[in-house]
Amino acid sequence: MTKLSVNINKVATIRNARGNNLPDLIQFAKDCEKFGAEGITVHPRPDERHIRYEDVYNLAPIVTTEFNIEGFPNSTFINLVLKVKPTQVTLVPDPPNVLTSNAGWDTLKQKDFLKEVIAEFKKNNIRTSIFVDTNIKNIEHAKETGTDRIELYTGPYAEEFAKNKDLAIAPYVKAANLAHRLGLEINAGHDLNLDNLNYFVTQIPFTKEVSIGHALICDALYYGINETIKKYLNCLK
Repeated sequence: MTKLSVNINKVATIRNARGNNLPDLIQFAKDCEKFGAEGITVHPRPDERHIRYEDVYNLAPIVTTEFNIEGFPNSTFINLVLKVKPTQVTLVPDPPNVLTSNAGWDTLKQKDFLKEVIAEFKKNNIRTSIFVDTNIKNIEHAKETGTDRIELYTGPYAEEFAKNKDLAIAPYVKAANLAHRLGLEINAGHDLNLDNLNYFVTQIPFTKEVSIGHALICDALYYGINETIKKYLNCLK
């Protein structure tokens, strides 16, 4: 079954709004795991507007499932990952001021850069994943970077899902099937929710992991985090 990794960035956003430790990010991560989440994802950004670098160090010894650190591989981020040694690092092409990840890598133009960074992480036994769209050329060149996995950027899928789910999923099935044939494992993330998640993993059943934050935390405001995680896990069955 596809694993559910909970992105806890939005929990840190709420905490930071008041400048104290409420909600307690560490306890929240522990509870997510207790309630069935199979991974914890964080995405520290240079301005630390949600997850702080200190949070990553504090989370590392307490996450008992898979710890996934996302981010743009500048020198600060690379050093952080090499010190923490998470289960997985997911590389995203975010400029410093971007609101949220909204595009995949151009794996042809950035191939040499990605190869160098990925080689360093793999030398330290850290599984690597890179954020890509469904462009076939980007999938093909992703293989040449040496990455273990790709994470399909599912923003366009989520946007089109309500209009026509078959058209929305079609490019993802094509891209995922190619990646699968090339020996790349598949992750997915961005705007996946209780409405569109099950259809995605039904159509791409070999998806290894989905990383979900914003929608899941919004749902938790209504259902509570325990019930919300159960609902998402049910979508993945």
